[in-house]
Amino acid sequence: MTIKPLIILPDPLLRQISKPIERVDRDLQRLADDMLETMYDAPGIGLAAIQIGVPRRMLVIDVAREGEEKQPQVFINPEIVTSSDERSVYEEGCLSIPDYYAEVERPAIVSVKFLDRNGQEQTVEADGLLATCLQHEIDHLNGVLFIDHISRLKREMVIKKFTKAAKSKPL
Repeated sequence: MTIKPLIILPDPLLRQISKPIERVDRDLQRLADDMLETMYDAPGIGLAAIQIGVPRRMLVIDVAREGEEKQPQVFINPEIVTSSDERSVYEEGCLSIPDYYAEVERPAIVSVKFLDRNGQEQTVEADGLLATCLQHEIDHLNGVLFIDHISRLKREMVIKKFTKAAKSKPL
């Protein structure tokens, strides 16, 4: 397993829409393992393939609490099929927008259809942190960032900050 470098805002790759995965094979499973290793190293609880520069519709999640056994999950071609009218608010962060957090309101419960790491079709009904994390990561696959769910003023300030930081980094 290899830890991959993370794509950081304002990289335009983060706005790219990821392509569906045609086939689940060893290479894809290796990518899933690399993504999990990268996510755990960061440390984070979710990672979309686009965040390591791979524009494919796959994400990994592990919402196990600190001290609990790891519970890695791989979602290939995930699709939200239903979402509740009930809303919940979580303070979200993102490995591609380091050290920035904001409260985001999303549907409290979602049903997600996907392929698992063996290519088997699955459906999960999620609530709480898992529901929020799934929506956050699926947004990534569609070129949407969690800052797109906050006020325009706050979003513009964050983008400006990260653009300035990127310009001041040595090449």
